[in-house]
Amino acid sequence: MTQRPDQTVQTNTCDRVCGSEPQQQVHPPELGLWTLGGCDLDKRLTRREALERLSAGALLVLGLWPGALRAGDAGAGGTFRFLVVNDLHYMTPECGRWLEGVMRQMRAEEGVELCLVAGDLCEYGTAAELGGVRDVLKTLGLPVYTVIGNHDYTAPAPADRRRRGPRLAAPRFVLREPLGSQPMADRRYYERFFPKQLNYWFEHRGWQFIGLDTTQGLRYQNTRIQDPTFAWVRRQLAKWDPRKPTVVFTHFPLGPSVTYRPQNADALLDLLRPLNLRAVFCGHWHGFTERRVGNVVLTTNRCCALKRGNHDGTRQKGYFVCTARDGQISRQFVAVN
Repeated sequence: MTQRPDQTVQTNTCDRVCGSEPQQQVHPPELGLWTLGGCDLDKRLTRREALERLSAGALLVLGLWPGALRAGDAGAGGTFRFLVVNDLHYMTPECGRWLEGVMRQMRAEEGVELCLVAGDLCEYGTAAELGGVRDVLKTLGLPVYTVIGNHDYTAPAPADRRRRGPRLAAPRFVLREPLGSQPMADRRYYERFFPKQLNYWFEHRGWQFIGLDTTQGLRYQNTRIQDPTFAWVRRQLAKWDPRKPTVVFTHFPLGPSVTYRPQNADALLDLLRPLNLRAVFCGHWHGFTERRVGNVVLTTNRCCALKRGNHDGTRQKGYFVCTARDGQISRQFVAVN
């Protein structure tokens, strides 16, 4: 259900207090109040108070995103097409040859101008793997923008473990790592082959694209986005134009209730409230999920890997072809031939 800015909503729970998702009931706009019930709360909020006090996750559930509401029709941006792919999991030269075929198929998509890669470019984070996948991505012949995934850190995997072949579901193991902004693992090879692509942003035809590091080293579940990412976002906020339509891409999913979502994902979304956010593309969960709230769409997609499977049991591998037009993003899943 799309929520108009002038409507009011009654929520039966408060997700900031108990973590549950509010149940929606739309009221006539003339009431001008928002009611929060449950969780021992009985508080009427004006629309302004609701935008200021509710978490980003709650606003998404209620169909509201402050930056998009403020931008209105002013933040339309240009029209163009682009690609989004995630979880390539390059392991061997055989994977490289398969991915070269994927690149040929992607190049044939009409009018695409750039490609986003949402993490897990390889499997063990070695120089051979990351150098190999970089060379494959160069054959696409387009600007390619990546973010780091948990598999892009160098894993201390014994040689005999490698001989067992690729895993199809969960990662091999979880390191006992401290929380906070400590060095979680070795990412030197990712930074060598994909320099300055941890937290960064760029503009294209009136749109802002923001790539964010949502990893916690090699961990794959029960993770927390690390402090340097939050600090970087705070430093950039004054540089971003809140009216321009904005796309965020990460490895770990940010959509509410998606498997493997970081524990502090809402805190990151809270920082992005001022932006005219239109789409969030994520990976890590190998399967299609969509959280569509008003004009904001948060998705994950199936993997695009030769030797890894999908968590949702589907067999198709592929990527998104996306169109930016009139401040909106539409997308189509394309299966690899």
